[in-house]
Amino acid sequence: EYVSKKRHDRKWLARRMVKRRGCMVSRALAGSLLAALDGDHSTVAVFNNPIYGTSSFIRRGNGKQAHQAAIQNYKNHKLRMLVWDEHAKSGHWFFSWKDGFEYTGMRPKSPENWIDAALEFSSIKFSGDSVRWSKGLDENIVKNNTFSDAGWLKITFQNGVVAGLSQSSLAKTEEGFVPSIALTMLPPKISEIVDAEWMWRPIGWPEDRALPAEGLEKLNEILLAWMSMGLEDSSLGRECRKSILNSIDDGYVSGNNWFDNDSKKDFLEFLSGSDDEKEAISAVLDNIETGIHVRQDGFTFDLEEMVVRFEENACHPLLVSLWKDHGLTILNEMFELSGEEAEEIYNKQLQRKQGFGAFLRELKNNLTTAKKLDSLPWSDVSLPKPLSFADKLIRKAGDDGVASTVSLARKGKDLDAAMGWAWLVVHDRTESDAWRFDSASRDKGSDWVPALRMLWDSATIILTENSADAKNDYVEAMGKLAEISGAGKLTPP
Repeated sequence: EYVSKKRHDRKWLARRMVKRRGCMVSRALAGSLLAALDGDHSTVAVFNNPIYGTSSFIRRGNGKQAHQAAIQNYKNHKLRMLVWDEHAKSGHWFFSWKDGFEYTGMRPKSPENWIDAALEFSSIKFSGDSVRWSKGLDENIVKNNTFSDAGWLKITFQNGVVAGLSQSSLAKTEEGFVPSIALTMLPPKISEIVDAEWMWRPIGWPEDRALPAEGLEKLNEILLAWMSMGLEDSSLGRECRKSILNSIDDGYVSGNNWFDNDSKKDFLEFLSGSDDEKEAISAVLDNIETGIHVRQDGFTFDLEEMVVRFEENACHPLLVSLWKDHGLTILNEMFELSGEEAEEIYNKQLQRKQGFGAFLRELKNNLTTAKKLDSLPWSDVSLPKPLSFADKLIRKAGDDGVASTVSLARKGKDLDAAMGWAWLVVHDRTESDAWRFDSASRDKGSDWVPALRMLWDSATIILTENSADAKNDYVEAMGKLAEISGAGKLTPP
């Protein structure tokens, strides 16, 4: 007021604006008033603040730049509060809005007009009056404190005005919701005038069961960080949900869902993946003695609490994370593999990281085929030539298909060459290969075709149906082939 009375005294203003002692605000006001008396306003300074933005002002004297910018831009209801920044540091409270400014002393008591203006001009649009809600919510949800799958934020002001902010509205703000309100008060601490609650529980969590106390404590810390502008709007929902999910110490957690200890089957069905992938995860869970937490970034932790926490619900990334420590367990439980054979498959997948759906399916098919091939007679006996070559061709055809045997059939020598020719005749593959075989091999091989065809037909039935009758036919056919090829009498399998 004293400086205002001297507003036309240029000499006094000039002395006051450079005075080192006294009120900082008075110094800035004196400089601003002198600037207003000067006719030349062509040279201006720029006040640039990462929070309050950029404004032009005329700098005069030793007053604080923020104070001069605030005084000269008094119509900016956010910027004008910076005049009182030193007072705010001492515990004084100020509220500013487009149509008003109020000092509430040492108590943070927000004016009702300020609350209405703050919500009206915030970065999120609301409907309603005493109860307000953003897009994605409605009046009943906010009034009744109804939880949703994604969760929503409930804020309550000192005068009882309640506002509900949906997860989707928080994710789409160009300007943070808290700054859009907090920057119209000084100090900008909305946690002093607002109570915030995150309205959410995990999907599947019983309504009559309280959320873990540890999680609620962490949740309050996250809400305080958000109200202190230390957390972005788009991250709030995720961090709030995580605080609850990571505090659960029993059952199964996947994504935003919880299953009790007796619902392992439902938990596995919820996961996204093939039956083989789910069986692999089940094998891991059946063989761990502690709880486990698999984060979204792939890191895996053992837990003292007997809880399974998967931040992902897709089986493949989960198995990628689990394979290093539990791959051998999966191979043993699903396929009864152990020792060097299991180690080889384990290391190959560890380096390759093939899609687990395809990897497990192929492994199952290969092992099934190998098991079927082992069911052929004389699997553990070395047969004499050329029967051993016929056996080799049959097993390769059963494993990789007939086409894969053509090149092998061409490479036979002596009696094996005759058996190779007979094999090509049985499968009608001789058109372009006759020149590869001498006439003696072709003649012998042609005589062996009926017995070899009977042998192959029996083998096909064994591999597809595991028929006992087909095994008898196989033994009979091999005996005939031994007789006509000169291999001699065979020992029964």
